[in-house]
Amino acid sequence: MLSELQTAQKVVGVKQSRKAIRDGLAQKVVLAKDAEVRVIRPIRALCEERSVPVEEVETMAELGKAAEIDIGAAVVTVLK
Repeated sequence: MLSELQTAQKVVGVKQSRKAIRDGLAQKVVLAKDAEVRVIRPIRALCEERSVPVEEVETMAELGKAAEIDIGAAVVTVLK
């Protein structure tokens, strides 16, 4: 699943992910389990509302690395 993020068209971060989900562009969302609950709770709720599948990884560092950025990421959204 994480290797898929390297080649997939994606957006990284809460704001860009929220916009993609709202606009109907999200295929699935990947959340880091160690991200702050106040950050990921609204994204998870929006995904449920819009029927977007959610997957989880253990750490923000792991998710950031998979998304090919130099810092951790709480949310990565794979686009359609």
